[in-house]
Amino acid sequence: MAAKHALTAADILPWAEYAKDRMDTRRRIGQTKRNRRVDVGPNVTFYFENFETMWLQVQEMLHIERGGEEQLKDELAAYNPLIPQGQELVATFMIEIDEPERRKRILSRVGGIEDTAFMMINGEKIAGRPEEDQDRTTEAGKASSVQFVHFAFSPAQIEAFKKPGTQVIVGLGHENYNHMAVLTETSRAELAKDFD
Repeated sequence: MAAKHALTAADILPWAEYAKDRMDTRRRIGQTKRNRRVDVGPNVTFYFENFETMWLQVQEMLHIERGGEEQLKDELAAYNPLIPQGQELVATFMIEIDEPERRKRILSRVGGIEDTAFMMINGEKIAGRPEEDQDRTTEAGKASSVQFVHFAFSPAQIEAFKKPGTQVIVGLGHENYNHMAVLTETSRAELAKDFD
């Protein structure tokens, strides 16, 4: 079945209907999300998004905040850009540091980190493109702890990505945070579903 590329109001369950099976739904999609999570170095985690993860995000926001139709419009506008469009992968990456002073110090040293995200397949580098909704590095050069990045693939790169056993690397090349991780076969197979 082809992946869906946009959420509409028709995809969203009414509050009571979602609440009825909420825990089972969260558990089921949680397993998918685990297969879409990649730790890159000691402080960054990439969460590769898709229709299902964004559907859950919108349902959860509506469940918690109960903002109705107006909120739904805002949530769809916020999360639809993070659903892959068939020739790309989209990730939220988070700089996760619990200790506030250390977090502040590290974020102040990695401004522009979103511009250094990349994936590599068969030795071919695919530069990430940060989400253009806003600049996530402050004037003082401090990075936001949450970043969104798109990786556009050529048809040949997509075919290579889909082949079982293909080595796929995700990384960041910032001068103060230069780390890479190899996707597990489980993650590669899960992310391959995002391509048309």
